[in-house]
Amino acid sequence: MRIDGRMEDGLRPVTFKRNFTRYAEGSVLTSFGETRVLCTATVEEKVPPFLRGTARGWVTAEYAMLPRSTSVRVPRSTSRGGPDGRSAEIQRLVGRSLRACVDMEALGERTIILDCDVLQADGGTRTAAVSGGFVALFDALRSLREKDIFRVLPLKFFLSAVSVGKVDGSPLLDLCYEEDSAAEVDMNVVMNHRGEFVEIQGTGEGSVFTSGDLSALLLLAGKGTREIIELQKGALGIEDGETILS
Repeated sequence: MRIDGRMEDGLRPVTFKRNFTRYAEGSVLTSFGETRVLCTATVEEKVPPFLRGTARGWVTAEYAMLPRSTSVRVPRSTSRGGPDGRSAEIQRLVGRSLRACVDMEALGERTIILDCDVLQADGGTRTAAVSGGFVALFDALRSLREKDIFRVLPLKFFLSAVSVGKVDGSPLLDLCYEEDSAAEVDMNVVMNHRGEFVEIQGTGEGSVFTSGDLSALLLLAGKGTREIIELQKGALGIEDGETILS
């Protein structure tokens, strides 16, 4: 039994509260237990210079933590002159992951920007940002479909992410902060609805791990991402068999 009473393969309560703010084309408050991440998606009718004239779109992301999202105040990135190394690495992960699921030619020459702001951190903020970012992205694409930009959403697959780790010798799914801090192995896994991997980040925290450890953790991640995708579908109101993906 874990610190919060879950089984080893149990997710924390995961929710996606859509339309959380008024203006963005997609806006989702994502909760993984006590972790809260606000994900907003903005559509811009332009692309970066390197894509101009290519008839291809772009998806990018930014990530930041509010000052009191943690037990000790974190200075705003504006007071530091820009994102720190951790935030820069996480926003690249979120951007890469969400680009992987979009057909950029079908999107056309426009950009979707995902802003992921951590309101409260209790472990797994980057995987919450990917999972919630996908729901916000989905709603932003729906807004373009309503304008007859395309008839079918230019998505290749559903996408979610989850953390896994080895704590006190046991593989655990969806680590809270206390578990993450004590983990001997810490991994973040991004997968699609077909069970294919989009990205794996894994680290032996002060130790090493075996191929058996890796297999056990990836099996847990597969279970977790499948369950999260079903929660995403429920939040988005998608019925089984509905044809929405290109």
